[in-house]
Amino acid sequence: MSALTERQAEFFEREGYLMVPDVFAPTDFAPLRDEFTAVIHEAAVELRAAGKLSRLYEDEPFERRLTRIYAETDEILGPIIGRGGGGHSGPALFAVITHPALLEVVESLIGPEIIASSVYRVRPKIPGMARGVVPWHQDSGYFNPHCDRDLILTCWIPLVDATVENGCLEVLPRAHRRGVACHYTNGPNGYLAIDDPDLPAGGPPVAVPVPLGGVLLLTNLTPHCSTPNRSDVVRWSLDLRYQDAAVPNNVGEAPQDFTWDRPDAQIACYPPEADFVVQSVRDPRSVVRSADDFNRIRRRYERLRPPGPERGWTRYDRRPQPS
Repeated sequence: MSALTERQAEFFEREGYLMVPDVFAPTDFAPLRDEFTAVIHEAAVELRAAGKLSRLYEDEPFERRLTRIYAETDEILGPIIGRGGGGHSGPALFAVITHPALLEVVESLIGPEIIASSVYRVRPKIPGMARGVVPWHQDSGYFNPHCDRDLILTCWIPLVDATVENGCLEVLPRAHRRGVACHYTNGPNGYLAIDDPDLPAGGPPVAVPVPLGGVLLLTNLTPHCSTPNRSDVVRWSLDLRYQDAAVPNNVGEAPQDFTWDRPDAQIACYPPEADFVVQSVRDPRSVVRSADDFNRIRRRYERLRPPGPERGWTRYDRRPQPS
């Protein structure tokens, strides 16, 4: 895999998204699937010992095992997705975040000084799981407003073929040029949400299937939503975020040292989670190269989380109603 072509980069700039079908070899994800399997098994053993699970479902394949366990207890998700943070941070996940082919694609859009942004998520969308359906939003709705004009690149990566049936993303093309729309807190399924009348003008919504090995690239201003999983498999995916080193970040900052009393350029776009350098020509020694170091950085911010951005969004149930 080489860097993006000029035509691909132009499409991304114009439309606000780009699906690249062949960034990874499907076998690249085998260690991560094994890592998630081990996490699920360990949690299942504990849940069964606590009387919350009738069996371990070891005979079920990766794509279905979580569905069977979740039908008995939703506590299985905690070790995978975390409680308000990035969740799992094992070595196989670190290998995906720092994969050379992915970073080459990222460099095509943000340059060679690459920071893995503070907000990454592991998303196992279980069939029929209500919280798997995410309403329209822009990632910038979650970030500090002084970062609205900066590119924070989302790389949405499915670990199975993402289809319309199992709940791929929908995007609103060209709407990223309209700035940040009005969002509401505590929207459908508890998420931040843009109400339909507030959606920025753009092209009609587009569903974007992504094959295994592919990546969907989004700007932080691109409205997108996640559709229901109507299949019989778990739609596993990652959303990873990257930014240029010049974009405000908290690299090297201890969470207890955070304060709002400083210039915006010194306040991370999303303070509650840790940024880390994954590529640098200017300062190669700053690059986090060890999965153990990566895990320590992540866990430090889970123990003590600085406050999140306050954009003044209104609660969804208090939004203006049509007369």
